[in-house]
Amino acid sequence: MKWRGWLIALFLLLSPPVLAHKASDSYLMLDVQGREITGQWDIALRDIDFALGLDVDGNGEITWGELRARHAGIDAWALGRLALDRGGACELQVADHLVDSHTDGAYAVLKLAGRCPSSAGELKLNYRLLFDLDGLHRGLLRLGLDGVTQTAVLAPDRSEQRFAAGEVSRLAQFGQYLVEGIWHIWIGFDHILFLLSLLLPAVLVHEARRWRGVASFRVALVEVLWVVTAFTVAHSITLSLAALGLIELPSRLVEAAIAASVVLAAANNLKPLVERRRWLVAFCFGLIHGFGFASVLAELGLPQETLVLSLLGFNLGVEIGQLAIVAVFLPVAYLLRNTPFYRRGVFVGGSLATLAIALVWFVERAFDLKLISG
Repeated sequence: MKWRGWLIALFLLLSPPVLAHKASDSYLMLDVQGREITGQWDIALRDIDFALGLDVDGNGEITWGELRARHAGIDAWALGRLALDRGGACELQVADHLVDSHTDGAYAVLKLAGRCPSSAGELKLNYRLLFDLDGLHRGLLRLGLDGVTQTAVLAPDRSEQRFAAGEVSRLAQFGQYLVEGIWHIWIGFDHILFLLSLLLPAVLVHEARRWRGVASFRVALVEVLWVVTAFTVAHSITLSLAALGLIELPSRLVEAAIAASVVLAAANNLKPLVERRRWLVAFCFGLIHGFGFASVLAELGLPQETLVLSLLGFNLGVEIGQLAIVAVFLPVAYLLRNTPFYRRGVFVGGSLATLAIALVWFVERAFDLKLISG
C-alpha cells in the first residue's frame, strides 16, 4: 500500500495547476462612447502579487495598506499591458482603486477613464497582462462600443483584436460564447476531475469484489454516453435557470458542493456504492456544476439583446469541451483496461489523488481556508 501514498505525493508535486480551482482570469469591462472611455478592470490580487510582490511581510495575506502602497506601480504595470487605438493611440488612466470579491478570491478593481483621438471607426485593443508569466491566463472582455455590447476572450494567440462599430451579428455573438464555453471546461479543473472520476470505471466491470476490463468497446462507449448525457442535461438545466436569474445560490455553497461531488465520485471508485447507475450520480451532481458554469457567465455578463443565443453558445461550448476530453480519454483507457498500470496506477491511484485534491478544495471552500499556497 505504500506505493499509493507515494503516487499521491508525486501527483501533488507534479500537478500544481490542478490545485487551483480555476486558471488566472482578469475581467475587463470597457464602455467606449465616441471619444470617451470609461471602464473597470478586475485583476486577482494573487496575480498582482505573483507579478509584483505585494505581500511585504510574507504572512500569506495581502492587506489594504500593502495594496495601497503599490497603487502607482500596479497602475503602471497594468496600463503598460493594455492599449486601445481608435484613430490613433487612446489615452488611458486609472481614476480610482477598489477591492472586490469574485468566486475565486479578492480582486483589485481599477476604475478606468480615457479619451481616443477619433469618435468613429473600429477600436483596436491590445492586451498582454500576465502572458509573459502565465500562458494560461485569459482576459474576459465585455466591451460597449457606441451602445453595442461585444465580448471576447483575450489569449496569448488573440492578444490583439479589432472591434467594428455598429451592430454585431448574432452568429458572431454565438461564436464568442461558444469559445468561452470550450475554454471554461478546459480550465475548470474541478469539473474535469469530476468527469474523469466518472469515466475511469467506464472501461471496467466490478465483479466478485474486484475490477476487470469490459468485454467490448461498445459496452464502455454506452456507459460513457449515459454518463455524459446525464451530466449535460443536468448542468444545462441549472445553468439556464441561474443565468436567466430564476434561481440564485451563494457562490461559496456552490463551490463547496462541487468539491464535495468530486470527493464522492472518486470515493465511489475506491469503494463502489453506486455501480450500475453512475449516470444518476452524474445527473444529481451535474445540477450543482451547472451553477458553477453560471458563475462564469455572471462574471462575463450576458448581452440582453442576444440572451438565449449567447447562453446556447456557451452551453454548446461546454459540451464540445467535454466531448474532446472523452474522445482523448476513452480509447486510451480501453486499450489499457486490463493492465496493472491502468487498474492500479490510473484507476486506483488516480482516484486516490483526486480524492485528496478534492478534499483540500472542499475544506478551503467550505471553511474559507487556504491550505495550499499558490
